[in-house]
Amino acid sequence: MKFPIIDMHCDLLSYLAKIPGADPFAKDDIACAVPWLISGGVRMQILAIYTDVKPQSMELAARQAVIFEELHQKYTIDLAFIDSDFLQNWDRQNRVGIMASVENAAGIGNEHSDWEAIYRQFDFILEKVKSLAYISLTHHTENRFGGGNYTKGIGLKDDGKKLLDYMAGKSIPIDLSHTSDLLAEGILNHIDSNKLDIPVIASHSNFREIWKHPRNLTDEFAKEIIHRGGIIGVNFLRAFLDPEVPEKLFEHILHGFDLGGEKAICFGADYFYTKDFGDPSRIPFYFPLVENAGKYPSLIESMEDKLSPVDLEGLAYRNSLEFYRKIQT
Repeated sequence: MKFPIIDMHCDLLSYLAKIPGADPFAKDDIACAVPWLISGGVRMQILAIYTDVKPQSMELAARQAVIFEELHQKYTIDLAFIDSDFLQNWDRQNRVGIMASVENAAGIGNEHSDWEAIYRQFDFILEKVKSLAYISLTHHTENRFGGGNYTKGIGLKDDGKKLLDYMAGKSIPIDLSHTSDLLAEGILNHIDSNKLDIPVIASHSNFREIWKHPRNLTDEFAKEIIHRGGIIGVNFLRAFLDPEVPEKLFEHILHGFDLGGEKAICFGADYFYTKDFGDPSRIPFYFPLVENAGKYPSLIESMEDKLSPVDLEGLAYRNSLEFYRKIQT
Protein backbone atom coordinates (compact mmCIF):
# COMPACT_ATOMS: atom_id res chain seq x y z
CA MET A 1 0.00 0.00 0.00
CA LYS A 2 1.53 3.30 -1.08
CA PHE A 3 0.34 6.76 -0.08
CA PRO A 4 1.68 10.27 -0.50
CA ILE A 5 2.91 11.73 2.78
CA ILE A 6 2.31 14.97 4.63
CA ASP A 7 4.76 15.74 7.41
CA MET A 8 4.00 18.55 9.82
CA HIS A 9 7.45 19.48 11.08
CA CYS A 10 11.12 19.53 10.13
CA ASP A 11 14.00 21.93 10.77
CA LEU A 12 15.54 22.22 7.31
CA LEU A 13 15.35 26.04 7.41
CA SER A 14 17.34 26.50 10.62
CA TYR A 15 19.96 24.08 9.26
CA LEU A 16 20.26 26.17 6.09
CA ALA A 17 20.40 29.40 8.07
CA LYS A 18 22.99 28.39 10.69
CA ILE A 19 25.33 25.75 9.24
CA PRO A 20 28.13 26.95 6.92
CA GLY A 21 27.89 25.29 3.51
CA ALA A 22 24.47 23.82 4.29
CA ASP A 23 22.79 22.18 1.31
CA PRO A 24 19.09 21.17 1.16
CA PHE A 25 20.12 18.14 -0.93
CA ALA A 26 22.79 16.86 1.51
CA LYS A 27 21.41 13.46 2.50
CA ASP A 28 24.29 12.80 4.91
CA ASP A 29 23.64 16.01 6.84
CA ILE A 30 19.93 16.02 7.61
CA ALA A 31 17.20 13.39 7.53
CA CYS A 32 14.75 15.69 5.74
CA ALA A 33 17.04 16.61 2.84
CA VAL A 34 15.09 17.00 -0.40
CA PRO A 35 16.22 13.64 -1.86
CA TRP A 36 14.91 11.87 1.26
CA LEU A 37 11.58 13.69 0.93
CA ILE A 38 11.30 12.65 -2.71
CA SER A 39 12.24 9.01 -2.12
CA GLY A 40 9.82 8.81 0.83
CA GLY A 41 6.91 10.08 -1.23
CA VAL A 42 6.51 13.27 0.81
CA ARG A 43 4.17 15.52 -1.12
CA MET A 44 3.81 18.21 1.55
CA GLN A 45 6.45 19.21 4.08
CA ILE A 46 6.14 21.90 6.75
CA LEU A 47 9.44 23.75 7.27
CA ALA A 48 9.74 25.36 10.70
CA ILE A 49 11.27 28.79 11.24
CA TYR A 50 12.97 27.92 14.53
CA THR A 51 14.80 30.20 16.95
CA ASP A 52 15.97 30.16 20.55
CA VAL A 53 15.10 32.94 22.99
CA LYS A 54 18.01 35.25 22.17
CA PRO A 55 18.47 38.92 21.25
CA GLN A 56 19.16 37.91 17.62
CA SER A 57 16.10 35.65 17.34
CA MET A 58 14.16 38.03 15.08
CA GLU A 59 17.10 38.40 12.70
CA LEU A 60 17.49 34.61 12.47
CA ALA A 61 13.77 34.11 11.86
CA ALA A 62 13.75 36.75 9.11
CA ARG A 63 16.75 35.02 7.48
CA GLN A 64 14.88 31.70 7.48
CA ALA A 65 11.83 33.33 5.91
CA VAL A 66 14.04 34.66 3.11
CA ILE A 67 15.67 31.23 2.68
CA PHE A 68 12.20 29.68 2.38
CA GLU A 69 11.34 32.08 -0.42
CA GLU A 70 14.69 31.35 -2.13
CA LEU A 71 14.18 27.57 -1.91
CA HIS A 72 11.08 27.82 -4.05
CA GLN A 73 12.72 30.21 -6.52
CA LYS A 74 15.89 28.13 -6.89
CA TYR A 75 14.51 24.58 -6.90
CA THR A 76 11.25 24.89 -8.84
CA ILE A 77 11.75 21.47 -10.45
CA ASP A 78 11.53 19.73 -7.06
CA LEU A 79 9.68 22.14 -4.75
CA ALA A 80 6.37 24.00 -4.92
CA PHE A 81 4.65 26.58 -2.72
CA ILE A 82 1.62 25.17 -0.97
CA ASP A 83 -1.43 27.33 -1.61
CA SER A 84 -5.15 26.66 -2.02
CA ASP A 85 -4.60 25.59 -5.63
CA PHE A 86 -1.96 23.05 -4.56
CA LEU A 87 -4.32 21.64 -1.92
CA GLN A 88 -7.38 21.48 -4.15
CA ASN A 89 -5.45 19.87 -7.03
CA TRP A 90 -3.61 17.48 -4.76
CA ASP A 91 -3.75 14.44 -7.06
CA ARG A 92 -2.04 16.30 -9.88
CA GLN A 93 1.01 17.43 -7.90
CA ASN A 94 4.38 15.90 -8.75
CA ARG A 95 6.64 18.09 -6.60
CA VAL A 96 7.23 18.38 -2.86
CA GLY A 97 4.97 21.15 -1.61
CA ILE A 98 6.54 23.28 1.11
CA MET A 99 4.90 25.53 3.68
CA ALA A 100 6.54 27.44 6.53
CA SER A 101 5.65 27.58 10.21
CA VAL A 102 7.03 29.42 13.24
CA GLU A 103 8.46 27.32 16.05
CA ASN A 104 8.93 29.70 18.98
CA ALA A 105 7.42 33.18 18.69
CA ALA A 106 10.73 34.60 19.95
CA GLY A 107 11.42 34.77 16.22
CA ILE A 108 8.50 37.17 15.87
CA GLY A 109 9.37 39.21 18.93
CA ASN A 110 12.45 39.02 21.12
CA GLU A 111 12.31 39.90 24.80
CA HIS A 112 12.87 43.65 24.32
CA SER A 113 11.05 44.46 21.07
CA ASP A 114 8.21 46.93 21.05
CA TRP A 115 4.92 45.91 19.51
CA GLU A 116 5.38 48.01 16.40
CA ALA A 117 8.51 45.96 15.62
CA ILE A 118 6.72 42.70 16.46
CA TYR A 119 3.82 43.42 14.12
CA ARG A 120 6.28 44.46 11.41
CA GLN A 121 8.24 41.23 11.84
CA PHE A 122 5.07 39.13 11.77
CA ASP A 123 3.95 40.80 8.54
CA PHE A 124 7.42 40.49 6.96
CA ILE A 125 7.58 36.74 7.63
CA LEU A 126 4.08 36.24 6.28
CA GLU A 127 4.90 38.27 3.16
CA LYS A 128 7.97 36.11 2.45
CA VAL A 129 6.44 32.69 3.09
CA LYS A 130 2.90 33.50 1.77
CA SER A 131 1.12 31.47 4.46
CA LEU A 132 1.97 29.88 7.82
CA ALA A 133 1.07 26.31 8.68
CA TYR A 134 1.10 27.19 12.40
CA ILE A 135 2.78 29.24 15.12
CA SER A 136 4.00 27.92 18.47
CA LEU A 137 4.39 30.60 21.14
CA THR A 138 7.31 28.89 22.85
CA HIS A 139 9.96 26.21 22.51
CA HIS A 140 11.39 24.40 25.54
CA THR A 141 11.92 27.50 27.68
CA GLU A 142 10.03 30.57 28.81
CA ASN A 143 9.74 33.70 26.70
CA ARG A 144 7.71 36.92 26.78
CA PHE A 145 4.65 35.08 25.48
CA GLY A 146 4.46 32.17 27.93
CA GLY A 147 6.02 29.03 29.38
CA GLY A 148 7.66 26.32 27.28
CA ASN A 149 7.28 22.59 27.83
CA TYR A 150 10.24 22.39 30.24
CA THR A 151 8.89 25.16 32.47
CA LYS A 152 6.41 24.70 35.28
CA GLY A 153 3.97 27.21 36.67
CA ILE A 154 4.28 29.60 33.72
CA GLY A 155 1.22 29.98 31.54
CA LEU A 156 -0.04 32.47 28.97
CA LYS A 157 1.36 35.97 29.49
CA ASP A 158 -0.23 39.25 28.39
CA ASP A 159 2.06 39.41 25.35
CA GLY A 160 0.94 35.91 24.40
CA LYS A 161 -2.67 37.07 24.51
CA LYS A 162 -1.80 40.03 22.33
CA LEU A 163 -0.10 37.81 19.75
CA LEU A 164 -3.05 35.42 19.70
CA ASP A 165 -5.34 38.39 19.09
CA TYR A 166 -3.19 39.39 16.10
CA MET A 167 -3.24 35.84 14.72
CA ALA A 168 -7.03 35.57 14.89
CA GLY A 169 -8.83 35.35 11.57
CA LYS A 170 -5.64 34.82 9.55
CA SER A 171 -6.13 31.03 9.08
CA ILE A 172 -2.98 30.35 11.11
CA PRO A 173 -3.29 27.55 13.70
CA ILE A 174 -1.75 27.79 17.15
CA ASP A 175 0.56 24.86 17.94
CA LEU A 176 0.56 23.26 21.40
CA SER A 177 3.61 21.03 20.78
CA HIS A 178 6.01 23.09 22.91
CA THR A 179 3.74 24.59 25.54
CA SER A 180 3.77 24.03 29.25
CA ASP A 181 0.49 22.50 30.36
CA LEU A 182 -0.41 25.83 31.94
CA LEU A 183 0.30 27.67 28.68
CA ALA A 184 -1.83 25.21 26.69
CA GLU A 185 -4.68 25.75 29.13
CA GLY A 186 -4.26 29.52 28.90
CA ILE A 187 -4.27 29.49 25.11
CA LEU A 188 -7.48 27.47 24.94
CA ASN A 189 -9.17 29.66 27.54
CA HIS A 190 -8.15 32.88 25.77
CA ILE A 191 -9.40 31.60 22.41
CA ASP A 192 -12.72 30.56 23.92
CA SER A 193 -13.35 33.56 26.16
CA ASN A 194 -12.64 35.98 23.31
CA LYS A 195 -14.25 33.84 20.60
CA LEU A 196 -11.08 33.98 18.49
CA ASP A 197 -10.97 32.27 15.11
CA ILE A 198 -7.78 30.25 15.65
CA PRO A 199 -7.49 26.52 14.86
CA VAL A 200 -5.59 24.43 17.42
CA ILE A 201 -3.08 21.68 16.60
CA ALA A 202 -0.04 19.83 17.94
CA SER A 203 2.36 19.67 15.01
CA HIS A 204 4.90 17.20 16.42
CA SER A 205 3.86 15.66 19.73
CA ASN A 206 3.37 12.20 21.19
CA PHE A 207 1.27 11.03 24.13
CA ARG A 208 2.21 11.24 27.79
CA GLU A 209 0.02 8.26 28.55
CA ILE A 210 2.41 6.09 26.49
CA TRP A 211 5.69 7.78 27.45
CA LYS A 212 5.75 10.15 30.40
CA HIS A 213 7.64 13.17 29.14
CA PRO A 214 6.77 16.89 29.35
CA ARG A 215 7.13 17.18 25.57
CA ASN A 216 4.21 14.80 25.13
CA LEU A 217 0.52 15.68 25.24
CA THR A 218 -1.75 14.71 28.07
CA ASP A 219 -4.87 12.87 26.96
CA GLU A 220 -6.88 15.90 28.07
CA PHE A 221 -5.15 18.23 25.63
CA ALA A 222 -5.08 15.63 22.86
CA LYS A 223 -8.85 15.15 23.16
CA GLU A 224 -9.33 18.92 23.14
CA ILE A 225 -7.40 19.25 19.88
CA ILE A 226 -9.43 16.41 18.36
CA HIS A 227 -12.68 17.97 19.61
CA ARG A 228 -11.76 21.27 17.95
CA GLY A 229 -11.08 19.60 14.60
CA GLY A 230 -7.30 19.95 14.81
CA ILE A 231 -4.51 17.53 13.97
CA ILE A 232 -1.74 15.85 15.99
CA GLY A 233 1.55 14.96 14.29
CA VAL A 234 3.33 11.97 15.83
CA ASN A 235 6.99 12.74 16.58
CA PHE A 236 9.75 10.27 15.57
CA LEU A 237 12.43 11.26 18.10
CA ARG A 238 13.46 8.37 20.38
CA ALA A 239 13.45 10.62 23.44
CA PHE A 240 9.71 11.24 23.11
CA LEU A 241 8.69 7.70 22.07
CA ASP A 242 10.63 5.55 24.55
CA PRO A 243 14.40 5.61 23.94
CA GLU A 244 14.72 1.82 24.16
CA VAL A 245 11.63 0.42 22.41
CA PRO A 246 11.17 1.09 18.67
CA GLU A 247 7.67 -0.39 18.69
CA LYS A 248 6.48 2.40 20.98
CA LEU A 249 6.05 4.49 17.82
CA PHE A 250 3.15 2.22 16.88
CA GLU A 251 1.71 2.50 20.39
CA HIS A 252 1.70 6.30 20.20
CA ILE A 253 -0.03 6.24 16.82
CA LEU A 254 -2.62 3.69 17.94
CA HIS A 255 -3.23 5.59 21.18
CA GLY A 256 -4.12 8.65 19.13
CA PHE A 257 -6.70 6.60 17.25
CA ASP A 258 -8.02 5.18 20.53
CA LEU A 259 -8.64 8.73 21.75
CA GLY A 260 -10.96 9.31 18.78
CA GLY A 261 -8.31 10.78 16.52
CA GLU A 262 -8.99 8.82 13.33
CA LYS A 263 -9.43 12.20 11.55
CA ALA A 264 -6.64 13.91 13.48
CA ILE A 265 -3.52 11.72 13.73
CA CYS A 266 -0.77 12.45 11.21
CA PHE A 267 3.02 12.65 11.00
CA GLY A 268 5.26 15.28 12.64
CA ALA A 269 8.63 13.60 12.29
CA ASP A 270 10.84 16.42 13.68
CA TYR A 271 13.92 15.78 11.55
CA PHE A 272 16.68 18.29 12.31
CA TYR A 273 20.44 18.79 12.01
CA THR A 274 21.94 16.65 14.75
CA LYS A 275 25.69 16.88 14.16
CA ASP A 276 26.17 19.85 16.51
CA PHE A 277 23.92 18.53 19.28
CA GLY A 278 25.61 18.65 22.69
CA ASP A 279 23.99 15.65 24.41
CA PRO A 280 25.57 12.32 23.29
CA SER A 281 22.94 10.34 25.22
CA ARG A 282 20.40 11.29 22.55
CA ILE A 283 22.38 9.52 19.79
CA PRO A 284 21.00 7.92 17.71
CA PHE A 285 18.13 10.38 17.59
CA TYR A 286 15.83 8.12 15.57
CA PHE A 287 15.19 4.38 15.40
CA PRO A 288 16.22 2.75 12.07
CA LEU A 289 12.57 2.34 11.08
CA VAL A 290 12.22 6.13 10.78
CA GLU A 291 15.80 7.37 10.57
CA ASN A 292 15.06 9.62 7.57
CA ALA A 293 12.14 10.78 5.44
CA GLY A 294 12.87 8.10 2.86
CA LYS A 295 11.53 5.51 5.32
CA TYR A 296 7.86 6.43 5.00
CA PRO A 297 6.93 3.65 2.53
CA SER A 298 8.37 0.93 4.77
CA LEU A 299 6.78 2.55 7.83
CA ILE A 300 3.36 2.46 6.17
CA GLU A 301 3.95 -1.15 5.15
CA SER A 302 4.87 -2.09 8.73
CA MET A 303 1.50 -0.75 9.91
CA GLU A 304 -0.72 -2.54 7.40
CA ASP A 305 -1.62 -5.15 10.04
CA LYS A 306 -2.35 -2.49 12.67
CA LEU A 307 -4.64 -0.02 10.88
CA SER A 308 -7.28 -0.29 8.19
CA PRO A 309 -6.47 1.08 4.71
CA VAL A 310 -8.75 4.05 5.40
CA ASP A 311 -7.00 4.86 8.68
CA LEU A 312 -3.56 4.41 7.10
CA GLU A 313 -4.53 6.85 4.37
CA GLY A 314 -5.70 9.31 7.02
CA LEU A 315 -2.45 8.98 8.92
CA ALA A 316 -0.28 9.30 5.82
CA TYR A 317 -1.85 12.44 4.36
CA ARG A 318 -5.64 12.64 4.31
CA ASN A 319 -6.13 14.07 7.82
CA SER A 320 -3.60 16.86 7.30
CA LEU A 321 -4.83 17.58 3.79
CA GLU A 322 -8.45 17.92 4.85
CA PHE A 323 -7.47 20.12 7.78
CA TYR A 324 -5.62 22.62 5.59
CA ARG A 325 -8.28 22.51 2.90
CA LYS A 326 -10.82 23.37 5.60
CA ILE A 327 -8.99 26.31 7.17
CA GLN A 328 -7.88 27.83 3.87
CA THR A 329 -11.33 28.00 2.26
